[in-house]
Amino acid sequence: MIGRLRGTLAEKQPPHLLVDVNGLGYELEVPMSTLYRLPSLGEPVTLHTHLVVREDAQLLYGFFERRERELFRELIRLNGVGPKLALALMSGMEVDDLVRCVQSQDTSALTRIPGVGKKTAERLLVELKDRFKAWETVPGLAGFVVEPRLVVAVTSAENDAVSALISLGFKPQEASRAVSAVQEDGLSSEDMIRRALKGMG
Repeated sequence: MIGRLRGTLAEKQPPHLLVDVNGLGYELEVPMSTLYRLPSLGEPVTLHTHLVVREDAQLLYGFFERRERELFRELIRLNGVGPKLALALMSGMEVDDLVRCVQSQDTSALTRIPGVGKKTAERLLVELKDRFKAWETVPGLAGFVVEPRLVVAVTSAENDAVSALISLGFKPQEASRAVSAVQEDGLSSEDMIRRALKGMG
């Protein structure tokens, strides 16, 4: 099991990353909450990781904090929640927002996330309630805003943002509309994704 990677951030095409560890490139998929906090390309980065081994693929998921990885592991243990839905949940909400949502049994907040219908949201809240009893939310973290960094885009930032939203489960037209609505000159793909997710909520 690969539990942690420390290397250089070589590529960033939301939600995919390439981290160079002594000449070996690791491909990872990350939630938006991690993506917003990454350094610029070429800078050192440390990520907590979770490896999923399937018959047809080995997939590595990366998280900025160990707590995010623990949440991901809790989510994929649930019936009917795979890594894709877990990443969508974590991209639509910060860890503490999700914990609060479960504690207050707030179905409407969950149904705003793509791929989560009313029945799925209700089932998630029931199954997570007991698991989250031990989790404490960190006061003030929900409003935590990370300084935006300049990103060297391989393709246009707008295309990256649309691709990231589609990979989270949005329909291509929805993703395109949401990004167009928040697009401004000079915005990085991460900023567009963040604004688009807020606008869809």
